[in-house]
Amino acid sequence: MNFIETERTALFIDGSNLYAAARALNFDIDYKRLLSEFRSQTRIVRAFYYTALVEDQEYSPIRPLVDWLDYNGYTMITKPTKEFTDSSGRRKIKGNMDIEIAVDALEMAEHLDHIVLFSGDGDFRRLVEALQRKGVRVTVVSTVKSQPPMIADELRRQADDFLELVDLQNLIGRSGPARQHQPAHQNYDNDQVDDDMVDDDEVHGTPADADLPDTETIIRQTA
Repeated sequence: MNFIETERTALFIDGSNLYAAARALNFDIDYKRLLSEFRSQTRIVRAFYYTALVEDQEYSPIRPLVDWLDYNGYTMITKPTKEFTDSSGRRKIKGNMDIEIAVDALEMAEHLDHIVLFSGDGDFRRLVEALQRKGVRVTVVSTVKSQPPMIADELRRQADDFLELVDLQNLIGRSGPARQHQPAHQNYDNDQVDDDMVDDDEVHGTPADADLPDTETIIRQTA
């Protein structure tokens, strides 16, 4: 990893996007190891984690993960999902955090030397370009080893550095075999991985009783 020990660095983690990338590579993220590893490489000012939450459930499977991260060095940015019905009458739930990530990154830019963006979403290319104009170095973490690749080509080209998630697996992955994930809705475009929309009858993620902090849990689950 190309880090300078004295750089003021912030991590911006697109929770659902990172989860989808790790799932495609068949391993689970250990968020305690992730933060520890990056702290050993550079000066971490903030570690932001972004995710949308379904608020009309009696129990949210992702809530234990959100609470653990909140108490263990991460700054949590959440918002409620939005529900709508598509043209075929199917109930959909959407939870896109792109605007929150972009606004926070631009606001923090003057206090940072380096931003590490955990996402492959091509919509962030313009954000990366804007941050670079402010003098901030940007590293993107995602993967080209999945089928299809989880990072948009234009985002990878724009970034100052690209970290392949496969190469980080031994450093930030949960020890032991990856969990067998339940079927989930996937709708990946060639130039963007959003993964922020699921059908009413589909589950996105791993079992709710997953050991924390050793794994990502269900990003969102509908009733």
